[in-house]
Amino acid sequence: MITLVRVDNRLIHGQVVSTWIPHLKIDKVVVIDDEAARSPLMQAAMTLALPPDLAVTIAARGTVDFAALEKSSERILVLVRDVAVAEEVVKQAKVDVLNLGNVHFGEGRKPVSPSVFLSEEEVAALDRIAAQGVQIEARAVPTDHRVGLEELRARYRAAS
Repeated sequence: MITLVRVDNRLIHGQVVSTWIPHLKIDKVVVIDDEAARSPLMQAAMTLALPPDLAVTIAARGTVDFAALEKSSERILVLVRDVAVAEEVVKQAKVDVLNLGNVHFGEGRKPVSPSVFLSEEEVAALDRIAAQGVQIEARAVPTDHRVGLEELRARYRAAS
């Protein structure tokens, strides 16, 4: 079952490995990212940090069997690089929670948390995702205070 979908530009890294995986008791990590799927170097770097008994799949967009993930008895963490890919995942799979962990600053993006910067288009995408019944939260680690979509919208509007 898909336990959590997380948007994080860094995909697999120390924060995910040391906090999210043990907190959620994850059995398998699925990374959906075209660049990582094409790069053996990126794959090696990301999987080096994982415990050897943790299953990992690094796949290109459009190649993941979401029905199999949903039916699995494994607790699965899905990692994507950006909100657009998260929206694709939500269209194809049952997702209860979308976590915004790290979205780097970029042109047209405004800060909504210390580690999340969103564009107007991304806020609209989050609204569409929430309309599918998905809980949206921003927090870097499980012990952080959850910031929900309503607060993210307010922070986006207030940001200069």
